[in-house]
Amino acid sequence: MRGKTFSEIADLYDACLELWFQQDGTTCHTARATIDLLKDTLGDRLISRFGPVNWPPRSCDLTPLDYFLWGYVKSLVYADQPQTLDHLEDNICRVTSDIRPQMLEKVIENWTSRLDYIRASRGSPMPEIIFKM
Repeated sequence: MRGKTFSEIADLYDACLELWFQQDGTTCHTARATIDLLKDTLGDRLISRFGPVNWPPRSCDLTPLDYFLWGYVKSLVYADQPQTLDHLEDNICRVTSDIRPQMLEKVIENWTSRLDYIRASRGSPMPEIIFKM
């Protein structure tokens, strides 16, 4: 590889070295072999049950994939009631590629509000109002 392409790949690799990985505490995700592999790969950048950073149990209200992405994608993917696997796959690709940076910025703003509330309330359950996007 030469030129810009190699440079872009190198930059992407460097950026990945700063990424954190988060997963829930499902048993298959927290098997010793799985956690050992993730720790070896990610070091301290693992948020998981039995990982270096423990993610609070039953915290789907703090996980953007849970409180936003899955419901949003599912509602649009199934809107036209796909009847074949190909149609379903096409819908998933279309819906996920249509998510724009502005929407993700709103999700992160909402996530920050959730963290602020949890911090200020010392872990109290969140009111419904914070769930509005």
